[in-house]
Amino acid sequence: MTTGRVLLSTLLVVTSAVLQVTVVNRLPLPGAEPDLVLLVVIALGIVVGPTAGASIGFGAGLLVDLLPPTATEFGRWALVFCIIGYLAGQIQIDARRSVLIILGAVAGLAALSSLLFAGVGLLFGDPRVSGELVVSTTVSSVLYDLLLAPFVIPGVMALARRTALNPAAI
Repeated sequence: MTTGRVLLSTLLVVTSAVLQVTVVNRLPLPGAEPDLVLLVVIALGIVVGPTAGASIGFGAGLLVDLLPPTATEFGRWALVFCIIGYLAGQIQIDARRSVLIILGAVAGLAALSSLLFAGVGLLFGDPRVSGELVVSTTVSSVLYDLLLAPFVIPGVMALARRTALNPAAI
């Protein structure tokens, strides 16, 4: 990855995390909230590929683990977003063919992130994890992420591609 792309990825992840904590998490929405950081990790993973996507996901997850309200084990989001970034990078070639592939990836990866987060919580004995809660948060987060994806994913992907074509673009 070029220096410009690293700086852009860092800026996008930090901005999305701050917006997540200060704006999105405060919205009175039923169920889970949309996940801006997840959408940014997916978009960047699609553009940069699996290895860089996993690295971006890991860094984004560490940032989310550190931001308030921190009520989970340190590294839990890092593991989840690392896997999501890697898997998003795996569809790198197919994503240019169809918007439906990207929306399908967002739906699948949003569901997977909720299930992975709950699964890691079960491994560590998180008493808040229950089947009913996992189902309701997974469904609502997938729906919210699908609604927000058309506003986030294309812009992030365009910026990342522009940075690859013109490293001095930042």
